[in-house]
Amino acid sequence: MDLLDPAKTDETCMRLAMRQAMAAGERGEVPVGAVVWYQGAVIARAGNQVEMLKDATAHAEMIVLTQAAAHIGDWRLTEATLYVTKEPCAMCAGGMVNARLGRLVYGCVDPRMGAAGGALDITSFPGMLHRVDVEAGLLEEECRALLQAFFQRRRQEQKEGKARGETSE
Repeated sequence: MDLLDPAKTDETCMRLAMRQAMAAGERGEVPVGAVVWYQGAVIARAGNQVEMLKDATAHAEMIVLTQAAAHIGDWRLTEATLYVTKEPCAMCAGGMVNARLGRLVYGCVDPRMGAAGGALDITSFPGMLHRVDVEAGLLEEECRALLQAFFQRRRQEQKEGKARGETSE
């Protein structure tokens, strides 16, 4: 997918990531979405697939790192930019460092689990062999609203289930 206006690439790519997040939320996944931009095109896109695949590592970021590497035929993603709606966790940030990702742009900060400047910072940790350029806060309020709406809906469903005498596993 070519985007001809470089000035709008960041916002356009984040909005594409938000679409992936919304689709993930509709499937009952935590609504996080990601895309990878490389040489003028989106080459990878995914939402979380943890519940669908029963795989704790199936975060949107990990999936798009794998897709992008397969697309370009190299695990080194030094010229790529990954857009994700929420600050990556430690696993995903570590994957970005290991993939030698060039740039990370994320929406909302995760002060409890974020590992790109929130709770900790793996992406620029002094001992790492590679440091990822990070930009935080793109469309932050919109990205945060996706997560908040999902968890509010989930809490309401759990509350209603308890009122009907249902138990959660």
